[in-house]
Amino acid sequence: MSGEYQKAYDRSINDPNGFWGEVAEDIVWIKKWDKVLDDSNVPFYRWFTGGVVNSCYNALDRHVDEGNGDRLALIYDSPVTGNTVRKYTFRELRDEVAKFAGVLAGQGVVKGDRVIIYMPMVAEAAIAMLACARLGAVHSVVFGGFASNELAVRINDAKPKVIVSASCGIEVNRVIPYKPLLDGAIALSDSKPEKTIILQRPESPAELKAGYDLDWAAEMASAKPADCVPVAATDPLYILYTSGTTGEPKGVVRDNGGHMVALKWTMKNIYNVKPGDVFWAASDVGWVVGHSYIVYAPLFNGNTTIFYEGKPVGTPDAGAFWRLIAEHNVKVLFTAPTAFRAIKREDPNALLMKNYDLSKFTTLYLAGERTDPDTLEWAMKALDRPVIDHWWQTETGWAIAANCMGLEQLPVKPGSPTVPVPGWDVHVLDETCNDVKRGDIGAICVKLPLPPGTLPTLYNNDERYKKSYLSEYPGHYATADAGFMDEDGYVYIMARTDDVINVAGHRLSTGGMEEVLAKHPDVAECAVVGVADSFKGQLPVGFVCLKAGVDRPYEDITKELVQMVREQIGAVAAFKQAVVVDRLPKTRSGKILRGTIQKIADNEPWKMPATIDDPAILDEIKDALTGIGYSDARKGA
Repeated sequence: MSGEYQKAYDRSINDPNGFWGEVAEDIVWIKKWDKVLDDSNVPFYRWFTGGVVNSCYNALDRHVDEGNGDRLALIYDSPVTGNTVRKYTFRELRDEVAKFAGVLAGQGVVKGDRVIIYMPMVAEAAIAMLACARLGAVHSVVFGGFASNELAVRINDAKPKVIVSASCGIEVNRVIPYKPLLDGAIALSDSKPEKTIILQRPESPAELKAGYDLDWAAEMASAKPADCVPVAATDPLYILYTSGTTGEPKGVVRDNGGHMVALKWTMKNIYNVKPGDVFWAASDVGWVVGHSYIVYAPLFNGNTTIFYEGKPVGTPDAGAFWRLIAEHNVKVLFTAPTAFRAIKREDPNALLMKNYDLSKFTTLYLAGERTDPDTLEWAMKALDRPVIDHWWQTETGWAIAANCMGLEQLPVKPGSPTVPVPGWDVHVLDETCNDVKRGDIGAICVKLPLPPGTLPTLYNNDERYKKSYLSEYPGHYATADAGFMDEDGYVYIMARTDDVINVAGHRLSTGGMEEVLAKHPDVAECAVVGVADSFKGQLPVGFVCLKAGVDRPYEDITKELVQMVREQIGAVAAFKQAVVVDRLPKTRSGKILRGTIQKIADNEPWKMPATIDDPAILDEIKDALTGIGYSDARKGA
C-alpha cells in the first residue's frame, strides 16, 4: 500500500501533533488549544489542552450561522407508531435543543452536572443529549431495555441531578412502560435525582408525581432558550457505561475537543460522505454507535441523520431497511451483521429489495461484532455495492480498523475489517509484550497514545482505567480481543480474551449474568458462556449446580433462572437457556474452564486442559449441551 491511505497513516503515527492539529482546524473553537497532544501526565494523555469549545454549537448552531440552517438535520422514522415520520432542519433542531437546554437549566443543571437519559429511539433522545452538551452538562444515556437494578447501578455511579425519560418504549408487538422501571431504579438507588422529566407517549402515558416528575411538553411550552456554554476541550461530554467482568459500573468517559476532531474526520475519510448526504446508523442511542454515528458525527459534518424506531424485519417485513434507504435517499448505511443475518433469514434471495429504488445508496458498513464471511458475501451479492466490515469498541468511540473509503478503497478480505485506521498504532502481542509474527494469533493492542476521541479514563476511576486497559501490556491499550495481522497488514479479530460476550452487537458480561443466577436460592454454583449463534453472533447459556437436597423439577428452576436474568439485566441479554449439571469442570486451583465449555458447545477443536481436576466432568457437559439442542457436542469430542 503506497497510496492516500498509507500517506495519511504514516503521518498520523510519525507526526500526530501535525496530523491532528491540521484536522482540528475544521472545528469551530472558542479558543485554540495550547498543545495538540499533552503527554505531561502519562498514561493519561489529553488532546487539545487549553482549547475551549462547545459540541452542540459545532453540531447545530454552526450550520445555521454558516447559512445551512434549512438543510435537513434529522429524520425520525417510526413504523411501530403507525409509520410516523418527523423531519427537523438544522435550525429547527437547534431551536428545540436550545429550549430543552432551557428546561434543564430551569432545574438547576449547570456545567459539569450529570443527566441520565433513559429513552427509546425517539428524536427527543437526541434533543436531550445535545441540550446537555449545550450547557456543558455530562449526559449518560442508558439503553431503554435495561432493568431497574442495572439503571440503579448507573444512577449510583453518575449521581445525576436530573433523569430524562419517556413513559414507554415500543417494540414490534408490545409496549414497554418505562416509568415503573425508572421508579424502581430510583427506589433502589442511594443517589436520588432531584427531578425527572418524562416524555409522555400516547401509547402508554405515565402517572406523574406532582412536583417531582415533570412533563416534557409542559416544560417546553414555557422554556426560555439557553445559549451554548464554553467548555474546555478536555471536559467530559458524556459517560457511557459498558459491561465489565464484575458488577461494578465501568463508565467510559468521552471528552469534547478530541471527540469532535476525530468524529468529524471519520465522516469524510472512513465513510466518504460530504455535508448534505443522508447517513443512517441503524443502532440505538443507548450504545456507542448511537452516540458516535446517529447523533454526533453526522451532525458535526452537516449530514442528515436518521432515528429509526423499528427493526430490520417485522416492521413490517424484511424490506424495512430498503424502504428507509429509498424513501429518505440514504447514501450510507451502518448497522450490525445481526441485522443482515435477520434479513437474509427472512428473505434469502433479497426479493423484497427489488421493490425499492436504491440508486442513491453507495455503501454498507458493518460493525458491532465479527462479520462472518457468509453474511458479508450475501450482502455484497444482494446489494452489488461495497460492504465494509470495520472494528471498534465502546471505549474507542470510532473505528480502530476499517477500509477508509474516503482516502482509498482497498481490496476486501472476508473475515477482516481491513487495516488500522490513521491514528491507530495496532500491534499483535504475545504474553511478554513482544510482537508476534505476521499470521500468528496474539492479543491485539494499540500502542499509546490513543488517538483523539477515545476514552481518556473511566469515570471517577483512574486506577481501574489503568488496571483494565493499560497494565497487562505496558505502553499499550489492551483491546481484550485476540487475532492476527496478515502480511498485508490486514487485521483479523478472532475472539474475546475476557468474559464479555457479543449478543447481536451488544457487549454483555457473562460474569454479570452469573451473579444473577447465583442469587437463586437453589443454586450452589454456576457458569455462563457465550456460544456461537448463526443469528445473534453469540448467545449466553447457563450451567448451574444445585444445592444438596433440592428436589424440585429442573424445568421449574431453569425457567425461574431465565426470568431472573430477564428482570435484572433485561431482554437484551437474550438469556433463554439454563441447564442443571452435577459439577462444573475446573482446574485444580478452582478456576471454571469456561473456554473449554464454549469450544465444546461451538464444536471447535479443543485439548483436554492439563490442569483439569476431573476429565470425566466434560462428558456430563457434552450430554447437557446435547440435551438442549447442541447436537454436535458429543461427536465434537
